[in-house]
Amino acid sequence: MANVGNQLPTQAVSKPPPGKHGNVLPLWGNEKTMNLNPMILTNVLSSPYFKVRLYERKTYHEVVDEIYFKVTHAEPWEKGSRKTAGQTGMCGGVRGVGTGGIVSTPFCLLYKLFTLKLTRKQLMGLITHTDSVYIRTLGFMYIRYTQPPADLIEWYDDFLDDEEEVDVKAGGGCVMTIGEMLRSFLTKLEWFSTLFPRIPVPVQKFIDQQMKARPRKVVQKEPQEEEEPAEPEAEAGRPGERRQSRTPRRTPSPKRSPKRSRSRSHHREKERHGPSFDRELDRERDRQKKERGDRGDRDLDRGRGERGERERRRSRSADRNQDRRERRRICSGSRDRKNERRDKERDGGEDKSRKKDRERQKDKGLEKERSKDKKNRGETDDKKHKEDRERHREERKAKKLSRSRSRERKHKSGGEEKSRKGELSHSRDRDRERDGEQRSHKRSGSKERSHHQRESSNDLSKHRSHSTE
Repeated sequence: MANVGNQLPTQAVSKPPPGKHGNVLPLWGNEKTMNLNPMILTNVLSSPYFKVRLYERKTYHEVVDEIYFKVTHAEPWEKGSRKTAGQTGMCGGVRGVGTGGIVSTPFCLLYKLFTLKLTRKQLMGLITHTDSVYIRTLGFMYIRYTQPPADLIEWYDDFLDDEEEVDVKAGGGCVMTIGEMLRSFLTKLEWFSTLFPRIPVPVQKFIDQQMKARPRKVVQKEPQEEEEPAEPEAEAGRPGERRQSRTPRRTPSPKRSPKRSRSRSHHREKERHGPSFDRELDRERDRQKKERGDRGDRDLDRGRGERGERERRRSRSADRNQDRRERRRICSGSRDRKNERRDKERDGGEDKSRKKDRERQKDKGLEKERSKDKKNRGETDDKKHKEDRERHREERKAKKLSRSRSRERKHKSGGEEKSRKGELSHSRDRDRERDGEQRSHKRSGSKERSHHQRESSNDLSKHRSHSTE
């Protein structure tokens, strides 16, 4: 194994060096998703079982106890929770894409183990556990999802011939051994409705070579089953007992040919017993003949008795047939009467129904006439209302016209009066102006006169003063 392992390509994840870090397990692929299908991972993270129940399980031993009590299969989805009928391609049942369901308890616990970061010792404890086969199954699945592909053979090598049986299907019905399950892990990518991480082509070729070089061992059956073919030889002298036994027998061994004739056994019995045996055979034949004769007589008597009974039965059957015919006639007459009554009742019912239909039709006709009358009345009323409205409108229009005309007349008469008043006022104003002008002229003349008089008086006074001087 070591020489061949050196020829494999370098791994993506290097192993830790032995010694202080020899108990630490390497991880292959994504360190967060555990290489699970995204649909399965999202359902695991959102499931109440994982978020509530498994959140309380903090240690490795608590999770192992949970596996012991809860796990009953190894599928990723619970039974009947995922419908893939009529889907093909990437949305088919193999890929696990497009149609989710209720994620199973085993895969929730598998991801919980991944969050605990198992050590090599803990993982060995899982795959060698003796309490439950499902604890071992989840350990082997953990190896398939998280360990480097080149290390798978080293992990599975000691268990490829393990004959412990496990039912991996949800609901039961798919029993296989641990060895068969591990061989399918190594040679197939599909696991029910999901996929395992892909194995590099060179590593896969190496695994296939190892599987061919190591065929599956066939378990030998117990030696008790091999000793059973010797029993038919001991039972050869007891044919009667063999016929009575109902238990299934194994196929005859090659030492004893199944085509052996019965004549040989018959001759051997004659040689063993001699002439006494022939006499007994003859006596038995005579007895059988006598019994057959007695049986024949009895059969004849029985036949005669049976014939008489048949005749009696025939006579009784004829009487019974006559009685049946009479009863049928009576019954037929009563049936005819009942049918007539039913027909009459039907006819009466039909007449009544017809009358009711007629009455209904009459009522419908009356209702139609009434509705027509109402419509006509309504139409006439509408016409009257329309005419009245038109009359009122015309009257209103006439009143409005008359009012407008009277207003125009008033306006015209008022304008003439105003014009007259204005002319009169203008004439009065003119007269007043004239009078005022005349008065002003008069006043001015009087003022001039008084001024002249004053001037003349002043002149006189001045002359007088000069004269006096």
